Amino acid sequence: MIGRVFAEMWQGLRRNSSMVISVVLVTFVSLTFVGAGILMQQQISSMKAFWYDRAQVSVDLCSSVSTAPNCAGGQASDTQRDAVEAALQGAVLTPYVSEYEFEDQDQAYENFQQQFAGDPIVSFVEPEYLSESFLITLTDPDQADIIIEQLSNYDGVEAVTDQRQYLESIFELLNVASLSAIGVAVVMLVAAALLIATTIRLSAISRRREIGIMRLVGASNRYIQAPFILEGVVAALIGAVLASAATVAIAHFFVQGYLGRQLPFVSLIGVPEALLAIPVLLVVSVLLAWVSARIAINKYLKV
Repeated sequence: MIGRVFAEMWQGLRRNSSMVISVVLVTFVSLTFVGAGILMQQQISSMKAFWYDRAQVSVDLCSSVSTAPNCAGGQASDTQRDAVEAALQGAVLTPYVSEYEFEDQDQAYENFQQQFAGDPIVSFVEPEYLSESFLITLTDPDQADIIIEQLSNYDGVEAVTDQRQYLESIFELLNVASLSAIGVAVVMLVAAALLIATTIRLSAISRRREIGIMRLVGASNRYIQAPFILEGVVAALIGAVLASAATVAIAHFFVQGYLGRQLPFVSLIGVPEALLAIPVLLVVSVLLAWVSARIAINKYLKV
């Protein structure tokens, strides 16, 4: 009986080969978008785990060109700088501060030149225009607000900034791109479901005579439906396998290969993370095909 079911399935696949190829291609494209969306979410999580723990709070002291309310006296004096450092070493903030370092104007200017190397703006900036700063690493990055609240009103302090706010905009863009990929994937999956249903319907119509004979000899509904459902599942699984290969290729050649060379200091996902997405793609393809084929059979064949 099982052999008969598989024989009917292969016969249906051969009869509707063009439609089956269409199902494979649409499923492949849609699940590749799903895989890309999963990779992007994994990359976002990886980057958050890596950078959030390393993000610092920057306490920028007044420079000669600062216009902040606390900078009415011009550049921060040694006394004002010592007061900020004393606060960082005091009993109130010590539990929240893991370590800190001081960056003077010469160091800030050197870092500025490295960051904007080749930019004409470098020639217009002098060391005295840049702020001295304390760069604070917190024991818990989520408690940055405590440092900001304590130090923002100190004389000689131009601004206290949680560097994670700059990361948020990057992560928001990545999230939008990820959600866009998932949105395209959903549309494509709906198209794949409709195409699977159409393929199964055409396959069933072309074999009405065989179906009628099976019903006359007492074949159960499940036995009659099984070859049609398997047709959809096999076609969708082929598309899922191709999408899985594409997802692994994206992780290996694009993320680890191209982006790895362009962004050597960024923690990037790789093939192991892509392999975790494969079971999701396979399960989605099977469920999509099974549901679509089952609905098509129940609606159009009334078996």
